[in-house]
Amino acid sequence: MRISRNPTRSVRIGSIEIGAAHPISVQSMTATHTQNIDATVGQVNALHAAGADIVRIAVDSDKDAAALAEIRAQTSANLSVDLQENYRLAAKVAPHVDKIRYNPGHLYHHEKSRPWQEKVAFIANVAQEHDCAIRIGVNCGSIDPAKKSKFDPADAIGPILESGLEHCEYLEELGFTRFVVSMKDSDPSQVVTINQQFAARRPDIPLHLGVTEAGLPPDGIIKTRIAFEQLIGRGIGDTIRVSLTVPNPRKPEEIQAGRSILDDIYAGRLRSVVALDPTALNIISCPSCSRVENEAFVELAQDVKEMTQYAKNHAITIAVMGCRVNGPGETDDADLGLWCGPTRVNLKKGEESLGAFPYDEILGKLKAELDKIIAQREAVSQTSPIPK
Repeated sequence: MRISRNPTRSVRIGSIEIGAAHPISVQSMTATHTQNIDATVGQVNALHAAGADIVRIAVDSDKDAAALAEIRAQTSANLSVDLQENYRLAAKVAPHVDKIRYNPGHLYHHEKSRPWQEKVAFIANVAQEHDCAIRIGVNCGSIDPAKKSKFDPADAIGPILESGLEHCEYLEELGFTRFVVSMKDSDPSQVVTINQQFAARRPDIPLHLGVTEAGLPPDGIIKTRIAFEQLIGRGIGDTIRVSLTVPNPRKPEEIQAGRSILDDIYAGRLRSVVALDPTALNIISCPSCSRVENEAFVELAQDVKEMTQYAKNHAITIAVMGCRVNGPGETDDADLGLWCGPTRVNLKKGEESLGAFPYDEILGKLKAELDKIIAQREAVSQTSPIPK
């Protein structure tokens, strides 16, 4: 299958180049705790052996940053670091990685009185000094509130798109052009729309593609395939990640799934349907990563999927998130949401908190709320007038 790729500029990340005419790269993220050096090195090297072109590691503290130096010494993989609220950690990790990823929506958490432009300038200066690329990573569930407030609440795409474009323009004003952009959502159709619109306005900037919180396989692979086939088939996308909720030993499955999807697209073996069934139960769950405070999160996501099968014909979205960093915000748009702490799971109905419960009680609490939603919707449908 002949695909005419968008004429994006070339961006070097360690030993590889992405964008332009270079092959689409495949990447993943570690799920081990970064300070567990042996486990993290083992997973980085397992992903690298499986064909990962880039491996991302989360760094949330000074101790994580110190561990990263040891990890770097024990692997030849191209490493990306995932910064969260503390943008100043960039200075400590940049000597040991090939790319720095920051989320515009997380910048406002740290040093709130300082404008985001100063924080981005700090990251760009550090990246320039240490020969690092940058990824601007915009996620649907973690948009800066100041940016989000400028759009209609029903507009899920506008804040993501404008945030990405705004940060691109500012980095270029600083003279820094060695960057890529990702704009992710848990809805494959939204991912397609956002990236198509961005590519139409900035076809020169390389795009990293992914469906965030795609969930458990095989559903997570299907959701991702739907987005990738539509985007890559149109020449959009320079690097990809398949984000799956899987136990640590199975992390290389993300790489295998990504390679398989790319092979099928280029061979013309397109498998995806036009769209997901909008009348069916939709379970989204984030990929396990080092921020997960209890690995029981992965088992919980599997249990939720099994327990809710009786509701599979109801258009209800349930989100299962693994940490307190992304969990609270990225469950807001779900009908029911779970975000997991070390010993308790927080249950939400939309943006409303319903309490925190032990892991061995949460399924019962979730089922009770799910039954309420089903009963309420059935009552409404029975009292609604029949269309003439």
